[in-house]
Amino acid sequence: MKIGQNEQNWDRLLHVHTTGRDDSRSDQYRYPYEPTPYSVLERLVNTGMIRKENTLLDYGCGKGRVDFFLTYQTRCHSIGVEYDDRIYEKAMENKQSAVSGERISFVLVNAEEYKVPEAVDRVYFFNPFSLEILRKTVARIIDSYYEHPREIQLFFYYPSDEYISYLMTVDEFSFLDEISCQDLFEGNDPRERMVVFITVCR
Repeated sequence: MKIGQNEQNWDRLLHVHTTGRDDSRSDQYRYPYEPTPYSVLERLVNTGMIRKENTLLDYGCGKGRVDFFLTYQTRCHSIGVEYDDRIYEKAMENKQSAVSGERISFVLVNAEEYKVPEAVDRVYFFNPFSLEILRKTVARIIDSYYEHPREIQLFFYYPSDEYISYLMTVDEFSFLDEISCQDLFEGNDPRERMVVFITVCR
């Protein structure tokens, strides 16, 4: 099956519209909207790392694809954080029609300003912003971790080298796993992977 057809089929099944890239409000700090391919999300689901009892926080959620797919497949709860008001409105429109919309909430806020709820124990990133914003966002996650100590797993799809280099220096995080996605696409791109970190007690 072609990737484009798979994308459309899943959107249709989930009763949402999440395809397409949007560069209109991107800059050096916040990157364009581009949804994670459904094939990558299928692979994540198959790891069993996200389950019904988990609450996922999706940074740079865009139109909500990660949230709609993972809540549908795993029955988890999900919170999507988006800074662009126009794309946020698209996510809210999708929520009205989505088959799993009742398990999702969307928040219009800058990631680095969002106070992470204590229920959150899974976090997803698809290169939504610069390293500078990532550092501030991670600080928020760590604050929440210390306020309510718990295991938090963080998933970084298609991570840059600077993301990984920084994450390896965070005392509260430890490398947990790497999920290869290279075989899903042509070109053998080494960045086609999902790197997973987990909070640790120091």
